[in-house]
Amino acid sequence: MVDNASKEDEASIISNRNPQVKTIRSDKNLGFAGGNNLGIKTAKGKYLFLINNDTIFKEFNVHALINRLESSPNIGIVCPKIRFAWDNNPIQFAGYTPLSKITVRNKAIGYSEEDKGQYNTAHPTSYAHGAAMMIKREAIDKVGLMPECFFLYYEEIDWSMMFTRDSYEVWYEPACTIYHKESQSTGKNSPLRTYYITRNRLLLVKRNWQGINKYLAYCYLTCIVAPRDIINYLIKGKWSLSLATIKGIFNFQLSTFN
Repeated sequence: MVDNASKEDEASIISNRNPQVKTIRSDKNLGFAGGNNLGIKTAKGKYLFLINNDTIFKEFNVHALINRLESSPNIGIVCPKIRFAWDNNPIQFAGYTPLSKITVRNKAIGYSEEDKGQYNTAHPTSYAHGAAMMIKREAIDKVGLMPECFFLYYEEIDWSMMFTRDSYEVWYEPACTIYHKESQSTGKNSPLRTYYITRNRLLLVKRNWQGINKYLAYCYLTCIVAPRDIINYLIKGKWSLSLATIKGIFNFQLSTFN
């Protein structure tokens, strides 16, 4: 269990209550990727299962994920079915569609649908979901650790692209299900979330897009999406979100041209 600079030193609390649990505490918040990388560097397993702190298991049936990874040497990452932890537990994730090269948008397959078994067939997916993903250790050794430059949001998509560029596949395996509270750490519409999503979409393009598509995506995100979002936030009186959007663009440009 990685304690990524919690205020209450939760690593010590958990260690005292559950001596069998290995805890790692960072005195500095290293972000989503940095926190996961701490665990990856310490763990000794052949397969590493990364799960968020706001996820719930009703049945700990992770062997389905292991079986999927073992089914082919080409599979590097596998994710379970993810359902929301409220109401009748609608689906959050049953795989992802590819990102558009211009809008940098995609869809989570099955999002908000009632789970009637319509997504109970395993299949390759474009990207892993950061809330829960199992990875082969040998693949991480080849591809590298999760990119820490994002700090929060989009790092698992970038990491998935690193895997696919190295000829690995990412899969969705519905025989295992977790339940996700989502955005409990940052808030669904917090300035923190708005800042990093704005900044990191641009960073994802910088790291992975090539040629004319890179500049078309830059133009779309900075000249259409950002102004639209800023105006909408201002109309709704959400000044902090408007400022977070501006900061996200400014800091990306600052880091790019310095």
